[in-house]
Amino acid sequence: MTPGEMLIGGIGLLVAAAALFWPDRGLLARIRAAKLRTDQVRVEDALKHLYDQESKGLTCTLDSIARELGFPSKDDTSLVARLETIGLLTRQGNVFRLTPEGRSYALRIIRVHRLWERYLADETTVSESDWHIEAEKQEHLITAEEAAALDRRLGHPAYDPHGDPIPSDSGELPEVAWKTLTSLKEGEAAGIVHIEDEPPAHYAQLVAQGFYPGLQVRMIEQTSERITVEANGNEIALAPVLAANLSVVPLPAGEQKAGSFRTLASLRPGERGVVSGISPACRGLQRRRLMDLGVVPGGVIESEMNSVTGDPVAYSIRGATIALRRQQAEMVFIEEIEGRE
Repeated sequence: MTPGEMLIGGIGLLVAAAALFWPDRGLLARIRAAKLRTDQVRVEDALKHLYDQESKGLTCTLDSIARELGFPSKDDTSLVARLETIGLLTRQGNVFRLTPEGRSYALRIIRVHRLWERYLADETTVSESDWHIEAEKQEHLITAEEAAALDRRLGHPAYDPHGDPIPSDSGELPEVAWKTLTSLKEGEAAGIVHIEDEPPAHYAQLVAQGFYPGLQVRMIEQTSERITVEANGNEIALAPVLAANLSVVPLPAGEQKAGSFRTLASLRPGERGVVSGISPACRGLQRRRLMDLGVVPGGVIESEMNSVTGDPVAYSIRGATIALRRQQAEMVFIEEIEGRE
């Protein structure tokens, strides 16, 4: 081997060693960082589960952690032992409880999760069904300083888009006085204040049926097989297991709507209505677009004509003609008027 070949070989070895052992950026450093992130996610997910169980008055056991996090049993035992050693939980027989330090840590993670959901709802076009998934990723990455900046940007919101209270940076939570929808008696009216977003399949079904925080509902009928409520002039039937995921606050008679609102989508060509509001389910860029087009409370809007396929529909408002998809029109509440100039 010539000296030049030896030199090239030596340089190659140095490059390979650097790629493997370089501090912070080498392969081994990246592997260690990935493992630390995995361990961090496991710790934080376990603390969230403990907090969730305690807030619901349920006990947390090794089995419940295993089901929630999907770990092998040996990993669960190791994780719990680690949390106990560093003072984040205590054990009482087979039941685990958060220490004050563990509760504070859990609330920091929950704060980031709910702030990020609020951000996605208010300032992006990310689908509602993806808010929770995206927030699950960000809750392990955003620092306390970044969370504080996001909180300021959003105007210090008290609740996430599902109605869950957002912990303050000091770990305080707004007080809630919720009842489940199933607790209402026939004829009682209430406003929805929270929709449980887990399991995701149940949440997606409730959203598809038009439920959102702020919606007013009236109990029509309740049996062991079905619960029927009235909302925005429509009757909606729910399985009890889905209805239990809706939390409400009963409304005094003076705060209940007089009559039912129709949606813009229900207008036929030639019919007019006064805009009474936009559904809280319409958020972010989509909501701003409707308002920029003149779809604001008090505005008179008329259905002009349907397209060949029936979607979109042309509407007249403030002397201009706009086209809206049916999905958009269903988010605009109106009161029909006849013969009004």
